[in-house]
Amino acid sequence: MTAEPSTLDDINRIGIAFAQAKVVLSAIELDLFSTLAAGPATEQQLCEKIGLHPRGARDFLTALVCFGLLRKDGDTYTNAPAADRFLDKAKPEYSGAFLERANRMMYPAWSGLTGLLRTGDPQLAGREDQAAAFERMMADPGHLRNFLRMMDAVSGPLGPHLAAAFDWSEHRTVLDVGGARGNLLAQVLMAQPHLTGGVFDLPAIAPMFDEHIAGFGLTDRAAFTGGDFFVDDLPSADIVVTGHVLHDWTPDERARLVRKMADAVRPGGALLIYDQLLEEAPDDPWNTLISLNMQLITNGGSEYTLAECTAWLADAGLESVQTVPLGEHDTLVIARKPAEPKKSA
Repeated sequence: MTAEPSTLDDINRIGIAFAQAKVVLSAIELDLFSTLAAGPATEQQLCEKIGLHPRGARDFLTALVCFGLLRKDGDTYTNAPAADRFLDKAKPEYSGAFLERANRMMYPAWSGLTGLLRTGDPQLAGREDQAAAFERMMADPGHLRNFLRMMDAVSGPLGPHLAAAFDWSEHRTVLDVGGARGNLLAQVLMAQPHLTGGVFDLPAIAPMFDEHIAGFGLTDRAAFTGGDFFVDDLPSADIVVTGHVLHDWTPDERARLVRKMADAVRPGGALLIYDQLLEEAPDDPWNTLISLNMQLITNGGSEYTLAECTAWLADAGLESVQTVPLGEHDTLVIARKPAEPKKSA
């Protein structure tokens, strides 16, 4: 468990943790780390390059040094190694898209937490009609591309773990439901060359899926099917995967989706679900905070427990539930579909 605060200073640091978060989010918004990746710079040079006002620049940069994201040598600032690796947009491991979205959506939404706790309603402006807001985003290629970059930043680190966490050897096809532009699917296919796969997601994503999959050289092994998973039938596959999808919906909607995905699993196959599951006595508050965040920005979403997930799987006719840790915060839930009985001779 997180250590209990023992002093007033401990409590105060928890209470203004939002200030630390906003310093980091603003640094990403200003593209500070990408700028410093091109070479060291002084405070004055950074003011000129990224448009900082001198009044706040010194304290802003000092805070980032204290957080361990920047280093200072004399009058010159450079990125610390982790910031240089993950927060420089020019590098293939750039993972800042999640924090970009946190700055745009999560940070404003959390100012409404008291409202959520009193009403149970989402608090982000413009989310009164969640479906309409999502449709507007899907219709704007720029916003959609930013959203898919964020999805890649979340799913990307999990791809190698998923490829290694499950025994794929007896299966030939995999379908990722809600798999966006195929970033996670591509990593599984690259690690398991005997597989072919597909993604089922909203039709507007199809061109970006084609572009992304071509970049991996997997055009001949991966296909996209567009549709609404509440309305349309899913393509069948030996293995059906979904991750960070169920937490968007109400418990009843999750149960419906699990049944549809279970129906798409071929006999003898499996349904794989990964999410940031809730525990009764968590050691780390991350998943609980993500659950509150889902409640702040969606009409019915939240994280959920393994017991809830197991109940949906059982209702869908799946069995032999297993769990495997996936990355830092996710749990992979594996449920099997019984094989068809062999016909007697």
